[in-house]
Amino acid sequence: RSIIARMALLALLRNRSRSLLTMRGVVIGVAAVIITVAIGTGARTSVSDQINALGSNMIIVQPGSLNLGGVRSGSGGASSLTAGDGMAIAKLPHVSAVSPTVTLRSQVVSNGNNWQTTVTGVAPSYTFIRSWPMASGTFISQSDTDSAAKVAVLGQTVIANLFPNGQNPLGQTVLVKNVPYIVTGTLAAKGQSGVGQDQDDTIVIPYTSMLERLTGQTTLAAMDVSADLSDNVDAVQSEVTQLLELRHRIVNGMPDDFQVRNLQDIANAAASTA
Repeated sequence: RSIIARMALLALLRNRSRSLLTMRGVVIGVAAVIITVAIGTGARTSVSDQINALGSNMIIVQPGSLNLGGVRSGSGGASSLTAGDGMAIAKLPHVSAVSPTVTLRSQVVSNGNNWQTTVTGVAPSYTFIRSWPMASGTFISQSDTDSAAKVAVLGQTVIANLFPNGQNPLGQTVLVKNVPYIVTGTLAAKGQSGVGQDQDDTIVIPYTSMLERLTGQTTLAAMDVSADLSDNVDAVQSEVTQLLELRHRIVNGMPDDFQVRNLQDIANAAASTA
């Protein structure tokens, strides 16, 4: 073995340039493979983290397409979801929480400043479903929802623009479409979503207050549903679909006027792309 080792060493020394080039090629090749694998793994992990940050065992119910005289409105055109649908879904087995969602893009004013943001009407279960902790104060209560109270919870981006000098927003008044809302809490910073949306650029109010005081509508933009266990997400998705077909009188052969999607479908598609 020592003779073979000496012969190998002599061969390397006689061909130093060739040996160095060969070693450099091997090092670069191995490093390239390691870096490529690390990038792929990091991308998949990032996608998974972003999806998981959206909520806990979450299922999203949205309005479907509306067909009028052969003209299809596209997703969201049906305006078919109601608060009653959400209450019925909450009674299904393996459903731990439901939150109706109504959104409005509006200019808001407070503390001598103004900012255009997304105002989101939700139920008290919203923070649980979305896995979104509070930074200070309290979130919307059931009594706030029952009374369509004029209370609001602010995201960190809204706070930074309406209260830029570090003032405490709790107890302050925020005008939304000239309707005064009292700030009762602030949400913890959540950052950008997987599609680059600033999740902290939001004001959250009771969905009943949104419908009665701001939009005058009776239908919802979406519903967030949380299954009790990740293993039950598919079963809950199927049960929600069957329930809504029954409530909306969807007969066989007719397209649903709603869509039911779970985050695992989105995660699988994103991971496949990565």
